[in-house]
Amino acid sequence: MSTDKISFLLNWQPTPYHIPIYLAQTKGYYKEQGIDVSILEPSNPSDVTELIGSGKIDMGLKAMVHTLAAKARGFPVTSIGSLLDEPFTGVLYLEGSGITSDFQSLKGKRIGYVGEFGKIQIDELTKHYGMTPNDYTAVRCGMNVAKYIIEGSIDAGIGIECIQQVELEDYLKKQGRPISDAKMLRIDKLAELGCCCFCTILYIANDKFLAENPEKIQKVLKAVKKATDFVLSDPKQAWLEYCDFKPQMTSELNGKMFERCFAYFSDSLYNVHRDWKKVTAYGKRLEIIPNDFESNYTNKFLDWPEPKEAEDPLEVQKQMAAHQEECKSCGGCRRLVVT
Repeated sequence: MSTDKISFLLNWQPTPYHIPIYLAQTKGYYKEQGIDVSILEPSNPSDVTELIGSGKIDMGLKAMVHTLAAKARGFPVTSIGSLLDEPFTGVLYLEGSGITSDFQSLKGKRIGYVGEFGKIQIDELTKHYGMTPNDYTAVRCGMNVAKYIIEGSIDAGIGIECIQQVELEDYLKKQGRPISDAKMLRIDKLAELGCCCFCTILYIANDKFLAENPEKIQKVLKAVKKATDFVLSDPKQAWLEYCDFKPQMTSELNGKMFERCFAYFSDSLYNVHRDWKKVTAYGKRLEIIPNDFESNYTNKFLDWPEPKEAEDPLEVQKQMAAHQEECKSCGGCRRLVVT
């Protein structure tokens, strides 16, 4: 049996940053392009690249570091665009847990991670801080890092600022504690990467599907670009429409996550060449890809102008950190205006 439907697998349970994918469906943007997209949710986020790479699924979402590793492991996938650019990612913990801004304070602690590459990242970092992987206890948490921290099952865990950190802040607020008690040791700073691009969320596709269906790929990207434009131009209305389609989004917590994701949305969808160069080098340092590995991304299906890359990405990261702190304090959907 065959079908003309395009299967699209999310990287996670539906979250606020999936809004362009769903609104492209509800607003008829896929239909305008003459395509039918079936949006699927994974029961295990670690299965995504394997399912897409094996050809069981056509397209989907995954972080940059996982996309590199998948190709190196024989699962033919390619990034065709960016959804969420460089969300701050790191080891989250609560004030009073015995963990501080000193990485060595993680000695003897239980650290949660989503999938195997999170553990690989922490293991690699221990080498740079006079520790070994035996100095901490790794706990695989899947989608439940914040939940496990709150329950006390782990002392810290890897997450992103606009999702798991917001979950911790929501918990603290309900406990009458300051939301500033939710802390993060940013991996990009610990590893001296100069960017959080390893966790950029990408649109990816199976290589065989890509080669055989270039027009479908281009049409999907045109539809999600139109949806992204709508989200960025009218976030309040876009969020109302998303909540109407996905009632589980209507909580105050999800609304806060959407506000914190807002600045990270890629308005162009373009893969950033500098980021790919950095993360490919990082993947080799982590020994998850071979030294002769060539980055598996393309921008050829994006037919609108490519934006100029930032001249000083470290300064942009600094301004983004201040911007997100302001968003945390004041709320609202705000885009960073680089000065």
